[in-house]
Amino acid sequence: MKGKTLQLTLSYIVIIIVSAIILYPILWVIGSSFNPGNSLSGSSIFPADATLKHYKDLFDLENSNYLIWYWNTLKVCIITMVLSVIMVCLTAYSFSRFRFVGRKNGLMTFLILQMIPNFAALIAIYALANLTGLLDTHLALILVYTGGAIPMNTYLMKGYLDTIPKELDESARMDGAGNFRIFWQIVMPLAKPMIAVVSLFTFIIPFTDFILARVLLRTEEKFTLAVGLYELIADQFGNEFTKFAAGSVMIAIPIAIMFLSLQKYFVSGLTAGGTKG
Repeated sequence: MKGKTLQLTLSYIVIIIVSAIILYPILWVIGSSFNPGNSLSGSSIFPADATLKHYKDLFDLENSNYLIWYWNTLKVCIITMVLSVIMVCLTAYSFSRFRFVGRKNGLMTFLILQMIPNFAALIAIYALANLTGLLDTHLALILVYTGGAIPMNTYLMKGYLDTIPKELDESARMDGAGNFRIFWQIVMPLAKPMIAVVSLFTFIIPFTDFILARVLLRTEEKFTLAVGLYELIADQFGNEFTKFAAGSVMIAIPIAIMFLSLQKYFVSGLTAGGTKG
């Protein structure tokens, strides 16, 4: 009995320590966003003279492009998420349900591609965007993000689809259903957990990516949040660190909404996507 009590106590201590390590930087950034002035040197979780000035400055359309950056990022995020989910679902369904020449090699290629980050091909991406006239456009970002999301998420989705009994497909086929109807009305409703996981992963990418957006975007009005916020403090005389903190806090809102709205699907989606294909 004493051993179990000691084990439980140690578990709670570890949880508290890990939670503190994770939460302290987040709370510090939130506190810094309410800190008066522009410096982070005197910032704390609970600032003495808390102010909303930095948030007001961000939403001042005459002096800030923050709302434009926010809209650009949301637009890129939503389109990337929709295209990625469609492409991943179709590709994973093909690999899961059909047998064709090059199937194993294709899966192996996807496995290798997911190990290579997008920024490893920055020069090629920049050259292609320049040659196709897509430099300084959101379409270039969307295409790169979507293409980069397909390999890893296809592998995850295929693993999940493999857990769905193929007898359901055969029963539907006996009732006269075609491949597309089986895909849309039978397999996809059962794959909602993994669709939720893929949706969240692909939605977050444009919010967190800086390198690709910085390379492809040139006009300030087309910046995403990562690039726009960087420009606040990148100037030689830039010292908008507390405003940067306020802008960073606002980034978490759509991600948190997305996570909470899909939370019920995540556990089963993450645990069931790793089966051997």
